[in-house]
Amino acid sequence: MSGAAITLSKLGKSFEQKRIFGGSTAFHAVRDVSLSVAPGRTLGIVGESGSGKSTLLRMVLRLIAPTAGTVEIDGEDIWALASRDLKGLRRKVQPIFQNPSSSFNPRQTIGAILTAPLEVHGIGDRKSRRDKAVELLERVGLMAAHAERLPHQLSGGQKQRVAIARAVILEPRIVLADEPTSALDVSVQAQVLDLFQEIKSAMGLTSVFVSHNLAVIRQVSDEVAVMRLGEVVEYGPVEQIFAAPQHDYTRALIAAVPDHAHLFTTSKPEDPRSDK
Repeated sequence: MSGAAITLSKLGKSFEQKRIFGGSTAFHAVRDVSLSVAPGRTLGIVGESGSGKSTLLRMVLRLIAPTAGTVEIDGEDIWALASRDLKGLRRKVQPIFQNPSSSFNPRQTIGAILTAPLEVHGIGDRKSRRDKAVELLERVGLMAAHAERLPHQLSGGQKQRVAIARAVILEPRIVLADEPTSALDVSVQAQVLDLFQEIKSAMGLTSVFVSHNLAVIRQVSDEVAVMRLGEVVEYGPVEQIFAAPQHDYTRALIAAVPDHAHLFTTSKPEDPRSDK
């Protein structure tokens, strides 16, 4: 795992569950996970709901503390960092969440939402921040005029484009995406995934992409980790996993989606610049 951008070693997370008639029991959401992501690569994490994939990602984001193991970014244990060092970590590692509306202030304009990270980190002046926000809006297929709009005035696909722009405005090295297209219709999913790939390639980003959708994982990932009941049951290069899955659970997941090729071609693409 030497030289990895992200290294997870024997990572685990347990939650206490209270019993109806007293006492409690431990629920193991993540068990003994060891994975690494090389610089510039994308690790896809796939599994059904409750498999532990989002809990795993939240530990890498330093939002949920692990009960076992370590998370290292560039060889540094992020859970051993002092509070004064967290700002640097946040600039280096940025999230894209499933529902951008839940992480947008509904009273802020899109321009204010995009410039907020620059203000927090003391980057640039008001004009340069504004210019950067407009530049990124145009880069993700929107218009400068969208900076004046409120989140509720944008479609789901447009909001997810804004979420991608916000994630990369600090020029991070790592982006962690948690089901970022699951709330979108099929044709818009394809557009957002293409945008994600384009931005990742242009910026040389390392990424972890969580999804329950096998077709999405196949499109964006270099390596795949298949999770079931908190454990990684299969891991390897994306083409190897899909061509010759070794675990029964992986085979069952693939068998449940018999025709991946047509998942993104069932409806007319949305124009991201439109008001719809």
